[in-house]
Amino acid sequence: MKKVLALVLAFMMLLCACAVAETSISTTAAEIELTGDPAALKVGVVLIGDENEGYTMAHITGIKGAAEALGLSDDQFIWKYTIPEDSSCYDAIMDCVDSGCNVIFTNSYGHQSYCQQAAAELAGEPVQLVAMTGDTANASGLTNFSNAFTAVYQSRYVSGVVAGMKLQQMIDEGSLVDANYDENGNIKIGYVGAYPYAEVVSGYTAFFLGIRSIVPNVVMSVQYTNSWFDIVAEGEAANALLSTGCAIIGQHADSTGAPAAVEAARANGTNAYSIGYNVDMLAVAPTAALTSATNTWEVYYEYAMKTAINGEPIARNWCGGYEQGAVAITPLGESCAPGTQEKVDEVIAGIKDGSIKVFDTSTFTVGGEAVTSAFATDTDGDFTPDADEAIIDGAYAESYYQSAPSFALRIDGITELN
Repeated sequence: MKKVLALVLAFMMLLCACAVAETSISTTAAEIELTGDPAALKVGVVLIGDENEGYTMAHITGIKGAAEALGLSDDQFIWKYTIPEDSSCYDAIMDCVDSGCNVIFTNSYGHQSYCQQAAAELAGEPVQLVAMTGDTANASGLTNFSNAFTAVYQSRYVSGVVAGMKLQQMIDEGSLVDANYDENGNIKIGYVGAYPYAEVVSGYTAFFLGIRSIVPNVVMSVQYTNSWFDIVAEGEAANALLSTGCAIIGQHADSTGAPAAVEAARANGTNAYSIGYNVDMLAVAPTAALTSATNTWEVYYEYAMKTAINGEPIARNWCGGYEQGAVAITPLGESCAPGTQEKVDEVIAGIKDGSIKVFDTSTFTVGGEAVTSAFATDTDGDFTPDADEAIIDGAYAESYYQSAPSFALRIDGITELN
């Protein structure tokens, strides 16, 4: 989720205070009978990056996969690449409208205010707009404006399990060194994060809890880059974490910088491994990369396009996880510990049947205290949730009140460095 604070409009936040939250929906295309004419659909796609950036490439792959599944042709799509999070987004959207698009997707959080602005101006017109990773659709009151995201925190947790299995192997083999432990005997791991926003906090917490489900005595340092895509900064952040003795480096940033840095460090004798994001990192880190948490965007895009073809409204909030096939981890690398695939399969099954809850409050504390209450919705625009009780049945119910992540608790054992 690409978050630019200055772009969030104050009136959206005021609307949140009186809105009744619509919980996220996870309908898939398989549940919908195609009754409309696919040839009548024209799709606008407004993207923060292009195929050279992992996050956007995942969306491109998902859209093209959905198009193939629905038999849509290339001329039914208008592509807008590398659109900044400014008024250029509004212009790109309106250009898509002028080109005859009847459904338009934006893929960056910073696009959301412009997407909503366009939707308000187009109210009553036969066009639907979707701000991917957004969180204001429910409060907007607009029937032609929607949000969608995946339950990627689930695959983050599973990628943490993969890392935990590797850590346990390193413990068993005695390959960890003194520098890998803190003064209390906890194993140090690191995480390269883009920004201190709820999506990143939710993701790194899920990753940490996944590791700790295998190896309880771990602590994690989070190094921010203040950019979603900066190969140099991500590599430097990974190197800084490695220099403190971190044995695993996770990431919520969009480039190959961190995995490549870990691979280079391994070549120089450092015993460390990497967990990536969005795409398979084995090409740049063949011995360091264990897996990547990823989204299967095709699941949502096929649902949304099929719904639009049928002339039906796209769900106001959509969020799908393992149960819908909307999240995954990439193939396991050669360095993964024996038995990792079997453990992954077990954990995914547990997430699907509800026996494993990623943010089970019995597995973490905040300030040394158990968490019994937490809010999910920000009603005043200060980026601190203050409404909608999120602790349900002993777990934080992520993406329940909105499709985008809202988990912003800073749990014990994790330190943000900047």
